[in-house]
Amino acid sequence: MSGGAVAVPGRDPGLQPERTRLAWRRTTLAGTVSAVLAVRTALHGGVTPGRVAVGVLVCVLWLGFLLVAQRRITTLASFAGPRAMTPRHATAAVLCTVALAACGAALVL
Repeated sequence: MSGGAVAVPGRDPGLQPERTRLAWRRTTLAGTVSAVLAVRTALHGGVTPGRVAVGVLVCVLWLGFLLVAQRRITTLASFAGPRAMTPRHATAAVLCTVALAACGAALVL
């Protein structure tokens, strides 16, 4: 090696998908806890049609995010190597996350 060149060790292509898969699992767990707390908060002050509707909406949004996350986790675990996330699935994940945040904000206020 001349001219100050530094040898770079080979990159392990299996580590990045594994880290991403674990990040999806952590995010799903955090979303589950948030959804449970949101439903608990919605129903804590008494059962009203509006509170039940918010609780149902939170559950539907959580299930939507869970579906996208599980699909991504399965894709990342494939032996052929992970494919890029489709724009449709990325948009669904973002919309579920933003809608859950909006529901949480509505419950707090």
